[in-house]
Amino acid sequence: MKDKSIGHALHASKTASTLLVLFIPSHDRKSRPVDQDQWVRKALATLGRLFGGATAFPRGKGVWRDDDQGGKLLFDEPVVIQCYTTMSSITRQASALRDFLEGMGRATHQGAVGFVVDRHYIEIRFPVE
Repeated sequence: MKDKSIGHALHASKTASTLLVLFIPSHDRKSRPVDQDQWVRKALATLGRLFGGATAFPRGKGVWRDDDQGGKLLFDEPVVIQCYTTMSSITRQASALRDFLEGMGRATHQGAVGFVVDRHYIEIRFPVE
């Protein structure tokens, strides 16, 4: 049964099959803590405004290799936020989404901000300061 058929059968008012995933960092690229709670709230508000809603999951454990710092491993406890939407909505809101991601990346001194659209990992990199 196709997604639209399921939505129709359940008399759903909305169906969305594209998964957008953001990772909200706990530390900057020098391993200093960032105000993660503030960025989780901002991300949820942004995704709610742009796409109608989002869900944040508790901190996980992660590592990112910073090739601009000689392959240094940066350990982190990211909050993962997911949002179901449509590809056309992401395309339509791409500029606002990029503004948020770049703003977060710069303000939290990240080496990169990574996100996932369906099965595709996408990364916006930032130079070493």
